[in-house]
Amino acid sequence: MISRTLDLGGPVHYMDYGGSGPTMVLVHGLGGSHHNWMMVGEKLARHARVVAVDLTGFGLTPLDGRSASVHANQALLDRFIQAISPSEPVLLMGNSMGGAISVLQTARNPQRVSGLVLVNPAQPSAEDTRMEREVFALFALYAIPGVGEFFVRRRAERLGPERTARGMLKLCCRDLERFPPEVVRAHLEAARERHERMPWANEAFVQAARSLVFLLLRKKAFRAMERGIRVPTLLVQGSEDRLVPVANSRELARVRPDWTYVEYAGVGHTPMMEIPDEFIATVEKWLDGAGRAALETEAKVARAS
Repeated sequence: MISRTLDLGGPVHYMDYGGSGPTMVLVHGLGGSHHNWMMVGEKLARHARVVAVDLTGFGLTPLDGRSASVHANQALLDRFIQAISPSEPVLLMGNSMGGAISVLQTARNPQRVSGLVLVNPAQPSAEDTRMEREVFALFALYAIPGVGEFFVRRRAERLGPERTARGMLKLCCRDLERFPPEVVRAHLEAARERHERMPWANEAFVQAARSLVFLLLRKKAFRAMERGIRVPTLLVQGSEDRLVPVANSRELARVRPDWTYVEYAGVGHTPMMEIPDEFIATVEKWLDGAGRAALETEAKVARAS
């Protein structure tokens, strides 16, 4: 894999896993980065050209005077897609906030997306959702102007980068032993680098978190976007997710029974890191079946051009 940077009104970092044929763009979640895909990027590249983008304010993409809101990052994602795949639509794979941004991108620019893989995507709460009190309290704090910034800054000062990063990983999966050691090590190193060299990191996190909360509170509008999607879609969800309760994805699967829904028992928020081999097997099975049209659409466009 190769680290690359594009200038899209400011630097945008992405990891290029290589591969050939149609393009697959991997979009991380809140507090994440290209590191979230490190266990699956190379294997996905057996089927497509694979790139993992760092959204504005995350990973190695600085704020640089830009906004880290979900709407701003959707606009950035659209420009990124046009830059790396100007003549073909791409297959989008998004986790958590990255899933919500991928839905926004597909709804607003359907001609640029040939298929979706939504991995524990951030989405409106289902009627029977019971979010953990700790998680609910965190996002309630993020949503309050001034309070969210103060809380995140003080937490970072009190815990330091490594403990903060471990706390984020524990939200994704209760048992850190589920993560391969190299995944934990990469996230801790990235946290130290952000703490030492990226003074805008906390601001970006709060901007993104707050905008995500307000986006998902508009359930009717968000569901309308999901209902309007007309590309092959794979929805996967861990049953033990603390951030996106499984009831949310079960409700979405009922709203879109034409999508392929796969639920992993005993898995948390990041299946691509917790159970990478099973996750790859799921995606490959979908690409060989219901998702085949996503790659074939890209191939048809390439031949026509």
